[in-house]
Amino acid sequence: MKTLLPGQTIGIIGGGQLGRMMGLAAKEAGFRIAVLDPTMDSPCGQIADIRIVAPYNDEAALEELGEVSDVITYEFENIDYEGLKRLTQIAYVPQGAELVRITQNRVAEKAEIKASGAPVANYVTAETYEELTENIDSIGFPCIVKTAFGGYDGKGQVKLDSREEMIEAEHLFKHSACIAEAFVPFSKEISVIIQRNPEGESYCLPISENIHQHHILHESIVPARVHPSVIEKAEGAAKQIADHLALVGTLAVEMFVLDNDDIIINELAPRPHNSGHYSIEACNVSQFHQHIRAVCGWPLRKPKLWAPSIMVNVLGEHVAPLKKVIMNYPDWSIHLYGKAEAKEKRKMGHITIMTNDIEKTLQDIDSTGIWG
Repeated sequence: MKTLLPGQTIGIIGGGQLGRMMGLAAKEAGFRIAVLDPTMDSPCGQIADIRIVAPYNDEAALEELGEVSDVITYEFENIDYEGLKRLTQIAYVPQGAELVRITQNRVAEKAEIKASGAPVANYVTAETYEELTENIDSIGFPCIVKTAFGGYDGKGQVKLDSREEMIEAEHLFKHSACIAEAFVPFSKEISVIIQRNPEGESYCLPISENIHQHHILHESIVPARVHPSVIEKAEGAAKQIADHLALVGTLAVEMFVLDNDDIIINELAPRPHNSGHYSIEACNVSQFHQHIRAVCGWPLRKPKLWAPSIMVNVLGEHVAPLKKVIMNYPDWSIHLYGKAEAKEKRKMGHITIMTNDIEKTLQDIDSTGIWG
């Protein structure tokens, strides 16, 4: 295990908002930041010391990142696995490349979650549409068919309520093999962000309850409004998965809570996560500071929640109305990510509100009219 110290350079593959917040956390401790991203003025590029502007699979650019960095991490999983694998041979990448290979492929991901002993919904995999029609009865309807590769924020998947609707899933096989999961009627969605260093020390952030609109995260409520037994099961499952994968860094584990308070693991993200942004203000260590500690080989800090909190996403259509009322809400912590164009449904920023009355604050958020 290597220990990195302030003054050394952390290389980040990906220049989006997660890279930016990761970089800001690292710079507070005196690290230098290098970023590889195809966009010149990326959110992370704006705060980096070294910018390498190139596609994620550009071998020369990855090599250059390796040369200028003492340690390399990544801000999202849709990077080039083969390129990352080659990079691990010439540079220090404590997270390795396997976690990216697994989480890029829903079939591999589901198999690893199951192998860890954590609970998953019943599922079948299929290389072709014909294979799916032959095997679908083993999970029944309703079910959700998802492409093995690609797809986020609800893209690359369809819900089927009966055999008559199966034709609606045929187009998904143009992209890749698919996985079909039994539909689980759930009462809540929660996420556990677990962080682990190379010595195997790990901690979970306080668990968030996630509210989605149009398949995009709208609000995260912390602590999640669930029975204490759910918290215990959720943290236990996240630890099982993290240990099974020999995680270094950050893993977000998205879960469904059932009516009987059981949990089912939905999917994984091997990086800081939208639902953990609240931790910047609301905890004694943010997900970004803890991630930097983990990849730099530092001891981790036990997370503590200062106050109940709500994180609200700011999409493109929310930026203008938000700016009009910004002066009315001194208790809001506002983060905008430095993206040039406020496109509809594009994540432009977030707001965190620490509160002693979650229900009232949820009503206050609705009454602003910013979020429709």
